[in-house]
Amino acid sequence: MNVLFLTLVEIDSVEDRGIYQDLLRKFRNEGHNVTIVTPVERRKGISTNYKVKDGVSILQVKTLNIQKAHIIEKGIGTLAIEYQYLLAIKKYASDKKFDLVLYSTPPITFAKVISYIKKRDHAYSYLLLKDIFPQNAVDIGMLKEKGFLHRQFLNKEKKLYQISDTIGCMSPANAEFILRHNPEINSQKVEVNPNTIEPIEINYTDEEKKSIRQQYQIPIDKRVLVYGGNLGKPQGVDFLLETIAGTKNENAFFLIVGNGTEFPKIKQWFETNNPPNAKLLQSLPKEDYDKLLASSDIGLIFLDENFLIPNFPSRLLSYLEMQKPVITATDPNTDIGDIVEKNGCGLKVLAGDIHAMNKAVDTLVSENLKTFQENCISLLHNEYLVDKSYQLIIKRIL
Repeated sequence: MNVLFLTLVEIDSVEDRGIYQDLLRKFRNEGHNVTIVTPVERRKGISTNYKVKDGVSILQVKTLNIQKAHIIEKGIGTLAIEYQYLLAIKKYASDKKFDLVLYSTPPITFAKVISYIKKRDHAYSYLLLKDIFPQNAVDIGMLKEKGFLHRQFLNKEKKLYQISDTIGCMSPANAEFILRHNPEINSQKVEVNPNTIEPIEINYTDEEKKSIRQQYQIPIDKRVLVYGGNLGKPQGVDFLLETIAGTKNENAFFLIVGNGTEFPKIKQWFETNNPPNAKLLQSLPKEDYDKLLASSDIGLIFLDENFLIPNFPSRLLSYLEMQKPVITATDPNTDIGDIVEKNGCGLKVLAGDIHAMNKAVDTLVSENLKTFQENCISLLHNEYLVDKSYQLIIKRIL
């Protein structure tokens, strides 16, 4: 089967680790012919190009800066990308007929590309819904509700759902939200297809973990609570900083590793407050971050308290993979905290509730984490392995 994957994520190799790379590698390993269309932002100075690497075809399309960019350039770039992708596909993949077109949100602006492939090749279209846009932008004040841009994006969102043969949602709350707010969608084409990975085994001795901590000047005698990943407005960084400032437990140490639009704000806060119970590191290579996470004790997930959409951050999988109990501090609409608690993998609190957060920190800092760790591995293997996503997609086509 010929598979076309459209994404805003910059993918250079399916041998890298990530929810999309793992899934595409699975397709390749099962004998399918995979073509990836991925952006290369203008800041990198690379022209549109086509190559075959690691057994898959990769079409890099030169775009405006759309990740970690100013909201105006990001908006224009997101709107322009479907035309850039369409031109590139017509030029570089005109001789290949696709059986499946697979794509993820963001963005919601692939409709013309998908329609073209469906009409040309009679391909099956499968949406991996990873973000509910534009509502998420409205929730955090980045778009004005019912404003011009909001209306434009809303129309594109409706069109994307309409042309998708199947919509795979990250969690039950995601699926319920989509159907409730889009009653015109046939419920039979909506299913839960969660973020999934192909896990690796990382086993470090206590001495090795101690050495890793010493390398980054992290206390070896405290419970380390780590937050790793994107640091933007959706992540609710204000409550993250409030948590650090408000935690009085002397056995707790916070480690923040990441980058994003809010990183300068966080860095400024660290420079001003010089917290004795926390350390901030800018983004690390995946391998180095994995080592650091493996040497930590507890994972943290933060989401802005104003979200109406049920986000489901993929960083949960990294924590489960490394057997790290999780504290989720989120809005009341996502079900990620419910899933964590139900499966005995950690604790949930509402973002903004510092009293509940302190209690959760105190609990996990003082408890034996062995049972939590075992539950993390069980949840990962029961629900979030890449074979699950692959089989769900294949069943829709057969």
